[in-house]
Amino acid sequence: MSQNPTRLHEPVTSTSAPPAQQTKRRRRTVAAWAAPIIAGIAIALAPAPHGLPLNTWHYFALFAAVMVGIITEPIPAAALGLVGIVVAAVSGFVHPSTSQSALWALSGFANGTVWLIFAAYIFSLGYSKTGLGKRIALMLIRAMGKRTLGLGYAIALADLALSPFMPSNTARSGGTIFPILRNIPELYGSLPNDETARKIGAYLMYTALAVTCVTSSMFVTALAPNVLAADLALRTIHVTLSWTDWFKGFAPVGFLLLAIVPILLYKIYPPQTREAPEAPRWAAEELRKMGPISDKEITLLALVLLALILWIGGAKYIDATIAAILVVTLMIILRVVTWNDILANTQAWNVLVWFATLVTLAGGLAETKFVDWIAQSLAPILSHRGVIMAAVLLVAAFFLLHYLFASITAHVSALFQVFLVVAITIPGMSRLAWALLLSYPLGLMGILTPYGTGPSPIYYGCGYIKGKDFWILGLVLGLLFFAVYVLIELPWLAFLKI
Repeated sequence: MSQNPTRLHEPVTSTSAPPAQQTKRRRRTVAAWAAPIIAGIAIALAPAPHGLPLNTWHYFALFAAVMVGIITEPIPAAALGLVGIVVAAVSGFVHPSTSQSALWALSGFANGTVWLIFAAYIFSLGYSKTGLGKRIALMLIRAMGKRTLGLGYAIALADLALSPFMPSNTARSGGTIFPILRNIPELYGSLPNDETARKIGAYLMYTALAVTCVTSSMFVTALAPNVLAADLALRTIHVTLSWTDWFKGFAPVGFLLLAIVPILLYKIYPPQTREAPEAPRWAAEELRKMGPISDKEITLLALVLLALILWIGGAKYIDATIAAILVVTLMIILRVVTWNDILANTQAWNVLVWFATLVTLAGGLAETKFVDWIAQSLAPILSHRGVIMAAVLLVAAFFLLHYLFASITAHVSALFQVFLVVAITIPGMSRLAWALLLSYPLGLMGILTPYGTGPSPIYYGCGYIKGKDFWILGLVLGLLFFAVYVLIELPWLAFLKI
C-alpha cells in the first residue's frame, strides 16, 4: 500500500500443485509427524533421572512430544492439545483414578484466563462488526501512519499508559489493544493467513505482544501474578514489595526495552510496508466516508469503557474474567453482536480449546511433581557459587523453566517460593533484592512461547505470525530480555542499596 493505499487486496486463484510440489508437501507432513513422535519415544525410553518416578518421566515425554508437535504443526495446535490430554488421561499419567483423570483433563476449560482470552476475541468481533475498530484504526493511521515504526511506538505507548491500572495483560493487550489493532493491517492490504501477512500485520501483532510482556514487569499492578509473588514474598521471607520499590527497581530495564523493542523488531522482523506518506490523507478521506459515529459504535464504546472500569477499579468486587463475560452478554442483549456471530467465530473457539488444553498439560507437570524435582535439583548447583554467578544462574533457570508453563500464575505458584527459599541462603544480597530479582521476570518470560502468557494465544492465533516465526522470535527476544535484565538489574539494585 505504500504506493496506493486505496488499492484492494486482490484474491489469488489457486491451482493444483505440480507432482514435485505435492511430493515435497508429503515429505514435510511426514517430517512434521515424525519429529514429535521421535522426541516423545526417545525421552520415554531413556532412563528416568534419579528421584523422578517413571510415571512422571513418561508424562514429561508426552508433554515434550506435544510441544515439538506444536512447533512442527502436523495438525492444528488445538487438536494436538486434545490428543495430549486424552493420551495422558487414558494412560493415567497424572491421576490413576479414571474419574480424577477426567476432571484433570477438563480442568483447563474452567480456567479464568482461558475464558478471558475468548472474551477478547468477542470484543474484537464487536469492533469489526460495528465499524468502531476500523474508525479507531483510521484515526491512528491519520495521526501516526506515515511510518510503520510510528505505529509500533504508538502501540507501546498505549500499553504503557494502561499497564499501571490493569492487572491483567490479557484484558489490557488482548481485550483492549488487539481488537483495535486487528483492524489496521487490512487497511494496508495485509491479510491474515495470506502471503500479504508480512506487509505490516505480522510486525504490528508481534510488537504488541512484546511490549505487553515488558510493561507487565514494570508495575506490580500490571500483572496479577506480580501481586501473587509479592504476597508470597511477604508470607515466605517476610519482605514487602511496595509499588514504588517495584517500579523504581525495574524502571531502567523497562524503559530501555520499550525503547528498543519496536525498532529491533523493525530490523529483525521487518514489515514490507515501511512508509506510506499518503496514508494519513487516505485515512482522513475514509473517515469522512464513514460519516459520524453510529449508535452501535457508541454502544460498543460504552461497553468497552465499562470493561476498563471494572478491570481497573472493580478488581475487589468482580473478577476480570467475569467482568469480560458480563460485557459480552451485554453486547448480545444490546445487539452489538448476535449469538450466531459468536458461534460463527471459529477462531475464538479454536483458541479456547487450544489454550485450555495447554493449561491442563502444563498444570500436569506441577501435579506430577516434575517441576518440584527440577527446582530441588538446582539447589545444590547454586549453593557454592558467588552471589553474582548464583543470581544469574538462578534467574536463568527461573526464566527458562517457563517453557514448561502455560500460565504465569501457575509458574509463580509452583516455583516462586522454592526459588526464593534457595536464593536467600546465598549470602551477599538482601532478602528484598532477591524477592525483586525473581519477581521482575514474570512479565518478560511470557514472550518465550505461544502459550507463555494470556495474550500469547491471541496473537499466535491471529493468522499473521507463522508458528515457526513465533518460536524463533520468542527465543531471540527472550534471550535479549534476559541479557538486558541481568546486565542492568544486578548493578542497579546494588546502586539502590536495596
